[in-house]
Amino acid sequence: METKKINVPNISCGHCVMTIKNELSELQGVSQVDGDPNTKEITVNWDAPATLETIISHLKEINYPAAE
Repeated sequence: METKKINVPNISCGHCVMTIKNELSELQGVSQVDGDPNTKEITVNWDAPATLETIISHLKEINYPAAE
């Protein structure tokens, strides 16, 4: 299992975190998503077939792009 903290500047509230959790949890292989609107970070745990690239890509698709 891989774990990564990702900075997402568009997070402004708990609703944003819940949207990201719901969307990323639908990706096959993603097992856990946590977030903090105060730090604008999410923590994602995943196994194959999910990859960091697919997670980052999906965040961009749902208008929560990761910070470069």
